[in-house]
Amino acid sequence: MSSARRAGRFLAAATGAAILLTACGATDNAPAADPSTAPSAPASGGANASTITHTFEQEISSYNAQTAEEYSSKNHIVLNRVLTDFWYFGADGSVQPDKDMGTYEKTSDDPLTVKYTINPNAVWSDGNAIACDDVMLTYAVASGKFPEFSYISTDTWDKIKMPDCAIGDKDVTLNYTKSYGDWAATSVIQLPAHIVAQQGGLSDQEMFDAIKAGDHAKLKKAAEFFSKGWIFNGKLPDKALIPSSGQYVLDSFSPGQSITLARNEKFWGEKAKAEKVVIRFIAQDQQVQALQNGETNIIEPQSNPDVLAQVQALQDVTVKTGEQFLYDHLDFNFNKGPFKDAKLRQAIALCAPRQQIVDNLIKPQNPNAAPMNVRNIAPFQPGYAEAVTFAGSDKYNKVDIEGAKKLVADSGVKTPIKVNIGYNQPNPRRTQVVELIKASCDPVGFEITDTGSEKFFDDAGDLANGNFDIALFGWAGSSLNSGWTSTYKTPTKCTPSAKGNNKGCYSNKEYDKLADQILGETDQTKVGPLIQQVEKILWDDLATIPLYSQPALSAWSSSLQNIQPNPSQASITWNMHQWAAQ
Repeated sequence: MSSARRAGRFLAAATGAAILLTACGATDNAPAADPSTAPSAPASGGANASTITHTFEQEISSYNAQTAEEYSSKNHIVLNRVLTDFWYFGADGSVQPDKDMGTYEKTSDDPLTVKYTINPNAVWSDGNAIACDDVMLTYAVASGKFPEFSYISTDTWDKIKMPDCAIGDKDVTLNYTKSYGDWAATSVIQLPAHIVAQQGGLSDQEMFDAIKAGDHAKLKKAAEFFSKGWIFNGKLPDKALIPSSGQYVLDSFSPGQSITLARNEKFWGEKAKAEKVVIRFIAQDQQVQALQNGETNIIEPQSNPDVLAQVQALQDVTVKTGEQFLYDHLDFNFNKGPFKDAKLRQAIALCAPRQQIVDNLIKPQNPNAAPMNVRNIAPFQPGYAEAVTFAGSDKYNKVDIEGAKKLVADSGVKTPIKVNIGYNQPNPRRTQVVELIKASCDPVGFEITDTGSEKFFDDAGDLANGNFDIALFGWAGSSLNSGWTSTYKTPTKCTPSAKGNNKGCYSNKEYDKLADQILGETDQTKVGPLIQQVEKILWDDLATIPLYSQPALSAWSSSLQNIQPNPSQASITWNMHQWAAQ
């Protein structure tokens, strides 16, 4: 998507872990160790002067990956250890407290109240203290109270009262107005408030006071900077504008080539072991060769039989395969084009050869693979079979050409019906998916065109701007029961900034109500039945068509230590600060 990563259930907290648009992913079969038990670095156990190189297919585009336009794997995989918070996705995809940032505890269930204590030594890499000011900025952008700030989802902070703290305070208590099941994964510290204030022409105190007073006019310039001021536009922003709260700082950027992260010498907690991490931008079909040539140390290509065979043939390379929380799907455009017509969505669902796609492209790596029949529970997760049975996807399990033809005829739309399927290129597997759908669906009365593009995920690309009839991409998430809900919620407007993760601008008021129930449910035994109801609605409406759970693949030079694939959207870079060379 721009891109997404894996998840514990294709879900995640709505402020910092909303399900990510993705282009690739990988993870191990078994959960890896948590950072506290990760293997130690070489002999000294301390930082070394090495440079380790990772590869991703897309180029980072913004230091602020929280806006609706920039919430994407291409940014998050770089920023995992540049911008940190009170929690992170551990090696098994579960939520783990980041004690370097501080501590937090729930002090009341009714009303839900959580106390945060920021580490007294916590500072941005420019020396400014991390404090209540930064929490207040998160409130402003994520609560929905200040819509002039672009933000991926307000599904968490719209349930939280304005923080009652003073500028510079290290203790912050969040008081919820509604129950919230994933409170432990609420993102609290995201971006530097002092930079937003400065670029908004305000002192720190002036911006703090403007947020408390709800002064939209005074915050206008600050909001403009927050939403657009950190976008790269072909060059790294001034380093004074991009301080770090993690083990690494953004050091240098070569457009089209790579970005280099350097150790943050002012970080107060666990130090980064490698002096530098370079993330190179290399197309999917060139990553194995780059690993073989020593141009990169770590890759996470989208797996297919050929790629798997290639990496397994390499010498001195560690290869990990398995299942992951990442799935591919077809999104319909509900705002314009032929698929506003439900009959035509149903026709595509009947002619799309999902079983053939799985047989040809997924089963060679996972003999037990089957078409994915719900969206928000992984096939290997508890509750999947029950959700499939309840949702009623069985009517679309087999290709029915005659049934599809009848639906096309009943629609009254003149044939052939032109259909553009867009996706991010290069991606050999998705190219083959489009070919298989075209071969099966064109005889029904469609005329399918492959409109895949290298810029499909860009801010000005086809996905953001709705220039598609069907979009083919992947979602990745985490072990949480939140985050994915915003993917189908009715958007306020069908614009890049307002629709967030709802790329096709789907709307169903019954779904909206169920999503709110799921977000507020703390009893996990009650969540499963709610998700079943959601999946039935999504199949009845054909909001999207899930295709398959993506098999995972990662590979790295065997000389490296502490490389741990992650099943969540955090990706393999979740613990880059622990990477070390022997």
